[in-house]
Amino acid sequence: MPDKVFLNGKLIDVKEARVPATDSGLLYGAGLFETMRSHNGVVFRLEDHLDRLFRSAAQLSINHDHDKKYLTEAVYELLGANDLTEARLRLTLTNGPIAETVEQAQPTLLISATSLQLYPPEYYQTGVMVMLCPYRQNTTDPICGHKTTNYYPRLLALTLARQKQAAEALWFTNDNRLAEGCVSNVFLVRDSVLHTPPLGTPVLPGIARKAVCQIAPRESIDVVEKDLHIADVLEADEIFLTNVVMEVLPVIQVEKHMIGSGAVGPVTRELRRRFTEMIEEECRRSA
Repeated sequence: MPDKVFLNGKLIDVKEARVPATDSGLLYGAGLFETMRSHNGVVFRLEDHLDRLFRSAAQLSINHDHDKKYLTEAVYELLGANDLTEARLRLTLTNGPIAETVEQAQPTLLISATSLQLYPPEYYQTGVMVMLCPYRQNTTDPICGHKTTNYYPRLLALTLARQKQAAEALWFTNDNRLAEGCVSNVFLVRDSVLHTPPLGTPVLPGIARKAVCQIAPRESIDVVEKDLHIADVLEADEIFLTNVVMEVLPVIQVEKHMIGSGAVGPVTRELRRRFTEMIEEECRRSA
Protein backbone atom coordinates (compact mmCIF):
# COMPACT_ATOMS: atom_id res chain seq x y z
CA MET A 1 0.00 0.00 0.00
CA PRO A 2 1.38 3.46 -0.85
CA ASP A 3 2.88 5.28 2.12
CA LYS A 4 2.11 8.90 1.36
CA VAL A 5 -0.85 11.18 0.74
CA PHE A 6 -0.85 14.88 -0.08
CA LEU A 7 -2.83 16.75 2.57
CA ASN A 8 -3.10 20.54 2.69
CA GLY A 9 0.25 21.27 1.13
CA LYS A 10 2.29 18.44 2.65
CA LEU A 11 3.24 14.88 1.82
CA ILE A 12 2.57 12.84 4.94
CA ASP A 13 2.33 9.20 5.93
CA VAL A 14 -1.14 7.85 5.20
CA LYS A 15 -1.45 6.61 8.78
CA GLU A 16 -0.87 10.13 10.08
CA ALA A 17 -3.36 11.88 7.78
CA ARG A 18 -6.08 13.67 9.75
CA VAL A 19 -8.88 16.12 8.99
CA PRO A 20 -10.66 18.18 11.66
CA ALA A 21 -13.84 16.80 13.22
CA THR A 22 -15.56 20.00 12.04
CA ASP A 23 -14.68 19.53 8.36
CA SER A 24 -17.74 20.41 6.27
CA GLY A 25 -17.01 17.59 3.85
CA LEU A 26 -17.16 15.08 6.70
CA LEU A 27 -20.23 16.60 8.36
CA TYR A 28 -22.30 17.68 5.35
CA GLY A 29 -20.74 16.23 2.21
CA ALA A 30 -19.73 19.77 1.18
CA GLY A 31 -16.94 18.68 -1.12
CA LEU A 32 -15.90 17.45 -4.54
CA PHE A 33 -13.66 14.69 -5.78
CA GLU A 34 -11.99 13.53 -8.96
CA THR A 35 -11.02 9.92 -9.72
CA MET A 36 -8.11 9.86 -12.14
CA ARG A 37 -5.68 7.35 -13.62
CA SER A 38 -2.06 7.52 -14.62
CA HIS A 39 -0.30 5.53 -17.30
CA ASN A 40 3.47 5.54 -17.77
CA GLY A 41 3.56 8.05 -14.92
CA VAL A 42 1.25 10.49 -16.77
CA VAL A 43 -2.25 11.33 -15.54
CA PHE A 44 -4.70 10.87 -18.40
CA ARG A 45 -6.44 14.17 -19.22
CA LEU A 46 -5.54 15.81 -15.93
CA GLU A 47 -6.47 19.22 -17.26
CA ASP A 48 -10.00 18.03 -18.06
CA HIS A 49 -10.33 16.72 -14.52
CA LEU A 50 -9.18 20.02 -13.05
CA ASP A 51 -11.47 22.02 -15.36
CA ARG A 52 -14.43 19.98 -14.13
CA LEU A 53 -13.35 20.37 -10.50
CA PHE A 54 -13.04 24.14 -10.81
CA ARG A 55 -16.41 24.49 -12.62
CA SER A 56 -18.18 22.51 -9.94
CA ALA A 57 -16.38 24.35 -7.14
CA ALA A 58 -17.54 27.69 -8.55
CA GLN A 59 -21.13 26.54 -9.03
CA LEU A 60 -21.43 24.84 -5.62
CA SER A 61 -19.50 27.43 -3.58
CA ILE A 62 -16.61 25.13 -2.66
CA ASN A 63 -14.16 27.91 -1.87
CA HIS A 64 -10.43 27.52 -2.45
CA ASP A 65 -7.47 29.45 -3.82
CA HIS A 66 -5.70 26.60 -5.65
CA ASP A 67 -4.77 26.85 -9.31
CA LYS A 68 -4.08 24.17 -11.93
CA LYS A 69 -0.32 24.50 -11.63
CA TYR A 70 -0.37 23.89 -7.89
CA LEU A 71 -2.69 20.87 -8.14
CA THR A 72 -0.75 19.40 -11.05
CA GLU A 73 2.52 19.66 -9.14
CA ALA A 74 0.89 18.12 -6.07
CA VAL A 75 -0.43 15.16 -8.09
CA TYR A 76 2.95 14.40 -9.62
CA GLU A 77 4.79 14.94 -6.37
CA LEU A 78 2.55 12.31 -4.80
CA LEU A 79 3.05 9.83 -7.66
CA GLY A 80 6.81 10.25 -7.31
CA ALA A 81 6.75 9.88 -3.52
CA ASN A 82 4.84 6.59 -3.84
CA ASP A 83 6.90 5.38 -6.81
CA LEU A 84 3.78 4.84 -8.91
CA THR A 85 3.41 4.97 -12.69
CA GLU A 86 0.19 2.95 -13.18
CA ALA A 87 -2.08 4.46 -10.55
CA ARG A 88 -5.61 5.30 -9.54
CA LEU A 89 -5.73 8.73 -7.93
CA ARG A 90 -8.37 10.56 -5.96
CA LEU A 91 -8.33 14.30 -5.40
CA THR A 92 -10.77 15.48 -2.72
CA LEU A 93 -11.54 19.14 -2.07
CA THR A 94 -13.89 20.27 0.71
CA ASN A 95 -14.85 23.58 2.25
CA GLY A 96 -12.80 22.56 5.26
CA PRO A 97 -13.67 23.23 8.90
CA ILE A 98 -16.89 25.14 9.45
CA ALA A 99 -16.17 28.88 9.47
CA GLU A 100 -18.29 31.93 10.16
CA THR A 101 -17.23 33.74 6.97
CA VAL A 102 -15.82 32.82 3.56
CA GLU A 103 -12.65 34.75 4.44
CA GLN A 104 -12.07 32.48 7.43
CA ALA A 105 -12.55 29.26 5.45
CA GLN A 106 -9.61 26.86 5.23
CA PRO A 107 -10.39 24.31 2.50
CA THR A 108 -9.22 20.73 2.84
CA LEU A 109 -7.24 19.27 -0.07
CA LEU A 110 -6.45 15.56 0.02
CA ILE A 111 -4.85 13.59 -2.82
CA SER A 112 -4.26 9.85 -2.60
CA ALA A 113 -2.85 7.33 -5.07
CA THR A 114 -2.90 3.54 -5.22
CA SER A 115 -1.83 0.94 -7.76
CA LEU A 116 -4.26 0.83 -10.68
CA GLN A 117 -6.64 -2.14 -10.52
CA LEU A 118 -8.46 -2.59 -13.82
CA TYR A 119 -11.74 -4.37 -14.39
CA PRO A 120 -11.52 -8.13 -15.14
CA PRO A 121 -10.52 -8.92 -18.75
CA GLU A 122 -13.55 -11.18 -19.19
CA TYR A 123 -15.85 -8.17 -18.75
CA TYR A 124 -14.56 -6.84 -22.06
CA GLN A 125 -14.54 -10.19 -23.83
CA THR A 126 -18.10 -11.27 -23.03
CA GLY A 127 -19.76 -8.09 -21.70
CA VAL A 128 -21.55 -7.46 -18.42
CA MET A 129 -25.06 -7.31 -17.01
CA VAL A 130 -26.52 -4.12 -15.54
CA MET A 131 -29.64 -3.59 -13.47
CA LEU A 132 -32.20 -0.80 -13.45
CA CYS A 133 -31.66 1.39 -10.43
CA PRO A 134 -34.70 1.48 -8.08
CA TYR A 135 -33.85 5.06 -7.10
CA ARG A 136 -34.36 8.19 -9.21
CA GLN A 137 -32.13 11.10 -10.14
CA ASN A 138 -33.79 14.35 -9.10
CA THR A 139 -33.38 16.83 -11.95
CA THR A 140 -33.78 19.79 -9.56
CA ASP A 141 -31.11 18.57 -7.13
CA PRO A 142 -28.33 21.20 -7.21
CA ILE A 143 -25.57 18.58 -6.90
CA CYS A 144 -26.73 16.50 -9.89
CA GLY A 145 -24.17 16.65 -12.66
CA HIS A 146 -21.35 17.26 -10.16
CA LYS A 147 -18.93 14.77 -8.61
CA THR A 148 -19.57 15.55 -4.96
CA THR A 149 -18.55 13.73 -1.80
CA ASN A 150 -22.27 13.25 -1.13
CA TYR A 151 -21.99 9.90 -2.91
CA TYR A 152 -23.76 7.40 -0.67
CA PRO A 153 -26.91 6.93 -2.83
CA ARG A 154 -24.63 5.82 -5.69
CA LEU A 155 -22.82 3.37 -3.45
CA LEU A 156 -26.11 1.95 -2.19
CA ALA A 157 -27.29 1.37 -5.76
CA LEU A 158 -23.96 -0.19 -6.70
CA THR A 159 -24.23 -2.54 -3.72
CA LEU A 160 -27.70 -3.60 -4.88
CA ALA A 161 -26.32 -4.22 -8.36
CA ARG A 162 -23.52 -6.42 -7.09
CA GLN A 163 -25.96 -8.41 -4.97
CA LYS A 164 -27.69 -9.25 -8.25
CA GLN A 165 -24.35 -10.09 -9.94
CA ALA A 166 -24.66 -6.93 -12.05
CA ALA A 167 -21.66 -4.71 -12.80
CA GLU A 168 -23.61 -1.43 -12.69
CA ALA A 169 -27.03 0.13 -12.10
CA LEU A 170 -28.61 2.48 -14.62
CA TRP A 171 -30.17 5.61 -13.11
CA PHE A 172 -33.24 7.29 -14.57
CA THR A 173 -34.53 10.75 -13.72
CA ASN A 174 -37.73 11.41 -11.81
CA ASP A 175 -39.38 12.05 -15.20
CA ASN A 176 -38.17 8.66 -16.51
CA ARG A 177 -35.28 9.72 -18.74
CA LEU A 178 -32.10 7.66 -18.86
CA ALA A 179 -29.32 9.43 -16.96
CA GLU A 180 -26.14 7.50 -16.12
CA GLY A 181 -24.64 4.66 -14.12
CA CYS A 182 -23.59 4.88 -10.48
CA VAL A 183 -19.96 5.47 -11.53
CA SER A 184 -20.23 5.76 -15.30
CA ASN A 185 -21.78 7.44 -18.30
CA VAL A 186 -23.90 5.34 -20.64
CA PHE A 187 -24.03 5.07 -24.43
CA LEU A 188 -26.50 3.23 -26.67
CA VAL A 189 -25.84 2.13 -30.25
CA ARG A 190 -28.78 1.94 -32.68
CA ASP A 191 -28.27 1.43 -36.42
CA SER A 192 -24.56 2.26 -35.95
CA VAL A 193 -25.38 5.67 -34.44
CA LEU A 194 -24.17 6.50 -30.93
CA HIS A 195 -26.76 7.92 -28.52
CA THR A 196 -26.10 9.32 -25.05
CA PRO A 197 -28.07 11.48 -22.59
CA PRO A 198 -27.28 15.21 -22.89
CA LEU A 199 -25.32 16.91 -20.11
CA GLY A 200 -28.39 18.95 -19.25
CA THR A 201 -30.29 15.82 -18.18
CA PRO A 202 -28.30 16.42 -15.88
CA VAL A 203 -25.46 13.89 -15.97
CA LEU A 204 -21.85 14.08 -14.93
CA PRO A 205 -19.65 15.48 -17.74
CA GLY A 206 -17.41 12.42 -17.69
CA ILE A 207 -13.82 12.64 -18.88
CA ALA A 208 -14.13 9.32 -20.70
CA ARG A 209 -17.53 10.38 -22.06
CA LYS A 210 -15.92 13.43 -23.62
CA ALA A 211 -13.12 11.31 -25.08
CA VAL A 212 -15.56 8.86 -26.69
CA CYS A 213 -17.54 11.75 -28.18
CA GLN A 214 -14.27 12.96 -29.75
CA ILE A 215 -13.21 9.52 -30.99
CA ALA A 216 -16.51 8.48 -32.60
CA PRO A 217 -16.66 11.12 -35.38
CA ARG A 218 -13.08 10.28 -36.36
CA GLU A 219 -14.31 6.72 -36.97
CA SER A 220 -17.30 8.02 -38.99
CA ILE A 221 -19.68 7.20 -36.14
CA ASP A 222 -22.38 9.80 -35.57
CA VAL A 223 -23.00 10.92 -31.97
CA VAL A 224 -26.46 12.11 -30.93
CA GLU A 225 -27.11 13.63 -27.51
CA LYS A 226 -30.83 13.27 -26.82
CA ASP A 227 -33.35 12.30 -24.17
CA LEU A 228 -33.51 8.51 -23.91
CA HIS A 229 -36.01 6.24 -22.17
CA ILE A 230 -36.32 2.63 -21.13
CA ALA A 231 -37.60 1.64 -24.60
CA ASP A 232 -34.40 3.03 -26.13
CA VAL A 233 -32.34 0.94 -23.72
CA LEU A 234 -34.22 -2.27 -24.46
CA GLU A 235 -34.22 -1.70 -28.23
CA ALA A 236 -30.51 -0.80 -28.46
CA ASP A 237 -28.21 -2.87 -30.66
CA GLU A 238 -25.32 -2.27 -28.26
CA ILE A 239 -24.78 -0.57 -24.90
CA PHE A 240 -21.56 0.41 -23.21
CA LEU A 241 -20.43 2.34 -20.14
CA THR A 242 -17.50 4.69 -19.69
CA ASN A 243 -15.21 6.11 -17.06
CA VAL A 244 -11.46 6.60 -17.09
CA VAL A 245 -10.77 3.36 -15.23
CA MET A 246 -13.38 1.07 -16.87
CA GLU A 247 -12.66 2.76 -20.23
CA VAL A 248 -15.32 1.39 -22.64
CA LEU A 249 -17.20 -1.43 -20.92
CA PRO A 250 -19.65 -3.48 -23.03
CA VAL A 251 -23.11 -4.30 -21.67
CA ILE A 252 -24.83 -7.35 -23.11
CA GLN A 253 -27.71 -7.73 -20.65
CA VAL A 254 -30.10 -5.41 -18.74
CA GLU A 255 -31.42 -7.62 -15.96
CA LYS A 256 -33.11 -10.52 -17.84
CA HIS A 257 -33.24 -8.69 -21.18
CA MET A 258 -30.48 -9.50 -23.70
CA ILE A 259 -29.09 -6.57 -25.70
CA GLY A 260 -28.78 -7.15 -29.43
CA SER A 261 -27.30 -10.57 -30.15
CA GLY A 262 -26.09 -10.96 -26.58
CA ALA A 263 -22.46 -10.50 -27.65
CA VAL A 264 -20.12 -7.52 -27.59
CA GLY A 265 -20.96 -5.44 -30.66
CA PRO A 266 -18.62 -4.11 -33.36
CA VAL A 267 -19.07 -0.43 -32.52
CA THR A 268 -18.27 -1.04 -28.86
CA ARG A 269 -15.21 -3.12 -29.77
CA GLU A 270 -13.87 -0.45 -32.10
CA LEU A 271 -14.44 2.41 -29.67
CA ARG A 272 -12.79 0.46 -26.87
CA ARG A 273 -9.77 -0.20 -29.07
CA ARG A 274 -9.52 3.46 -30.04
CA PHE A 275 -9.96 4.59 -26.44
CA THR A 276 -7.09 2.43 -25.19
CA GLU A 277 -4.96 3.74 -28.06
CA MET A 278 -5.83 7.30 -27.01
CA ILE A 279 -4.65 6.66 -23.45
CA GLU A 280 -1.43 5.15 -24.75
CA GLU A 281 -0.77 7.96 -27.22
CA GLU A 282 -1.65 10.90 -24.98
CA CYS A 283 0.25 9.58 -21.97
CA ARG A 284 3.30 8.70 -24.08
CA ARG A 285 3.29 12.12 -25.74
CA SER A 286 2.96 13.91 -22.39
CA ALA A 287 5.72 11.79 -20.86
